Amino acid sequence: MSSATTWMNKHQIWLYLLAIAAGCLIGGRFPILSSVLGASINPFLGVLLYITFLSIPLTKLVEGFRDFRFVAVLVVTNFMVIPILVYVLTRFVQADKAVLIGVALVLLAPCVDYVIVFSGLAGGENHKLLAATPLLLLLQMLLIPIYMYVIVGKSSMEMLAPEPFAATLTLLIFIPLVLAITTQILGNKFACFSNIACRAENFMVPAMMGTLFSVVGSQFHVLADQGESLIQAALVFIIFIPVAGFAAFHIGKAFGLPATALRAVSFSGVTRNSLVVLPIALALPIEYSLASSVVVTQTLIELVAMLVMVRVVPLLVRATPNEPPGSPSG
Repeated sequence: MSSATTWMNKHQIWLYLLAIAAGCLIGGRFPILSSVLGASINPFLGVLLYITFLSIPLTKLVEGFRDFRFVAVLVVTNFMVIPILVYVLTRFVQADKAVLIGVALVLLAPCVDYVIVFSGLAGGENHKLLAATPLLLLLQMLLIPIYMYVIVGKSSMEMLAPEPFAATLTLLIFIPLVLAITTQILGNKFACFSNIACRAENFMVPAMMGTLFSVVGSQFHVLADQGESLIQAALVFIIFIPVAGFAAFHIGKAFGLPATALRAVSFSGVTRNSLVVLPIALALPIEYSLASSVVVTQTLIELVAMLVMVRVVPLLVRATPNEPPGSPSG
């Protein structure tokens, strides 16, 4: 590890906050760049996930498929408990249909991309989150329309299409994962691929900074134009974060998960699939145009929360000495 990488890793939270601040500045001053920045989100995120997947040995990925307790906690948290929480919280914004749709849509969808990265930064078992990604995406596609019908009403049944979920699985999960596995396999035979695997971690922090800058910079002007209309939604999102994290942690505790797994499920409970549901919100009829701004609001609040959680969660969820992976924590 180079000295520059060591320095970036030591100061990564401040660097991420700098990237968010730069995104706010550029996005606010130069809204004309929003489309360019928006187009750069997936490339940055793809590189970030490739680097993350490259750091996960293939054997750990296979292990993640076999941890049925962990998967059960993810399912119970994200598709049984969180929908109840979303129903309760959306009662405070049900007067505005566009805000209601945006809040429900984004909070019902568990994240499957950068949650893997942030969970890993906090010492969570991100390889198990990666292994559960296809299941989480499939359950979202099947269950969110039903939950939207209960929370929003009959009109919401026509809003959800499978294309954004399939695109995410292909572009941000399948392709980076296949490339990472190929690099690992070829790294055992060819020095050039081995060097890629060894040096990839040098680009982890810059890739995360690029992702944060692109997301914030591409959407900040929307929030600047409609800030007053989004206050209620912002309050709901702020309340959701600690409540969802607390619920996920205690569900995992009840299932006897170890500390590193508890960290991962806590992140899964909090992080939402905003980059996937945003295209759905943008495609809504004009009378619901505010819904996309609601989704963007959640994204920005969540990104800041992730940076806090990376530092706080390891302090609150401590591994016991010599605790083996997969063993219950006390």
